[in-house]
Amino acid sequence: MSKAEHPYVALARDAIRQRQRSGKSLPVPAEEGDPPPTGVFVSLHEPAPADKSEGPLRGCIGSIEPRERTLRTEIARSAVAAAFSDPRFPPLSAGEIDRLDITVYILGKPELVADESELDPERYGVIVEGRGRRGLLLPAIPRIDSVATQLAIARQKAGLGSSEPARIYRFTADVIT
Repeated sequence: MSKAEHPYVALARDAIRQRQRSGKSLPVPAEEGDPPPTGVFVSLHEPAPADKSEGPLRGCIGSIEPRERTLRTEIARSAVAAAFSDPRFPPLSAGEIDRLDITVYILGKPELVADESELDPERYGVIVEGRGRRGLLLPAIPRIDSVATQLAIARQKAGLGSSEPARIYRFTADVIT
């Protein structure tokens, strides 16, 4: 018997299925007790091999700040974007969503750090900002086990060299699988 999906993961999967079936967005009516909107990322992964905690990435898109009126609408929008608009991958094919693992990241508010000692790649994601560009790396990514590696990847995403001045922010995230 398989475990039931978290409601946010099920919402992401349903939003992707709806877009594939009809080409339209999944209606996500507001519900009593909905949390306020915040930044959200949705990542899609191939199933994990037996010796790994996570399979190869298939899509990941989100936003640091909310763009939608509700958290659930933000999750649905990010899921559809990860499935069909991530420029690193072709759009999902019919039925592919049924075999992928989905992770929803609910982002905490970014806070400027004064020093790299305030970072921890297991606990915090990072945002590197410089020259009007930003690079973000989510927390708790397998094989990202040092602050130096985390910052190097975020700098690369922002198009910044290792010695260029940059502001560094950290954020927490609720990681939902």
